[in-house]
Amino acid sequence: MDEFMRELYQDRTGDPDTLAVIVVKKSALEDAATDYFDGILLVIKNERSKNWEIKHYEYKDQKAAMHIVNTTQIQQWLSQSTNRRAVNWLMNGKVIFDRNEYMKNFKERLIHFPENERQIRIGMEFSKLVRRFADGKSLYYEGHYLDSFNQIVHALHHLARLAVIERGYYPEVTVWQQVKQVEPEIHKLYSELVTGREPIEKRLELLLLANEFELATKLKLGSAHLLSIMEEKEEAWSVEELKERVSFHDYSLDLSMLLEFLVKKGLVDIKLEETRGKTINHRKYFVNKFMQHAAL
Repeated sequence: MDEFMRELYQDRTGDPDTLAVIVVKKSALEDAATDYFDGILLVIKNERSKNWEIKHYEYKDQKAAMHIVNTTQIQQWLSQSTNRRAVNWLMNGKVIFDRNEYMKNFKERLIHFPENERQIRIGMEFSKLVRRFADGKSLYYEGHYLDSFNQIVHALHHLARLAVIERGYYPEVTVWQQVKQVEPEIHKLYSELVTGREPIEKRLELLLLANEFELATKLKLGSAHLLSIMEEKEEAWSVEELKERVSFHDYSLDLSMLLEFLVKKGLVDIKLEETRGKTINHRKYFVNKFMQHAAL
């Protein structure tokens, strides 16, 4: 296997655009972490290169996948949590080539998790938590218990990732193992929902109450990023202006619900502006600074 992998990556290390090469080997007979391949080669290139290419190879009875990824794509995976498997490769794979200590510096940055990136990720997970919880609650009251169960499980996943990020760590594939160490109460909620012996309706009823409490607890933390954006100007924001502003941070899809949630909690106020018809008003949003400081 080593010879097979070496033959695949040796030409890549001579390319001046290649910053690092990482090898991940299959650790079990059916290893989903490597997409059932015997090995993964992760080739990291500078931002001038194509975002992401995949190549599959086979040698005798062995197969390998090569992922050629530029630094922009890696940053997107990290900031938006859209490919946690790749983050696992970055954190736990074997570095076999490291130009100018790129991977050494990258891993140090992962360990320290810069504050501005952390705040963005927290805002993103919080918006998804609000969405999943609201959907789950609505489905519960409509009597769709299995669908509600699915939404609440997802809500707990977002709550778990939020807790991990709050402690300064990147969420890994094994996020529940991380949560068990940093916030065991959330791990207990998940266990009770999934393994509890009570009827599903009863488990959901208890979890909805617990989720309500957790949302209140995480309100200040989870809304900090959006509120900081809204304070960038004195005027009230239209929803379209805010959508454009947060689109890069990947929670524009849940923005409307998040705004309404913050309005209900008193952290955001509404300003009405007349339209041409005069009987209909535009709805705009601004931070309620009194309530915001009261929540500190």
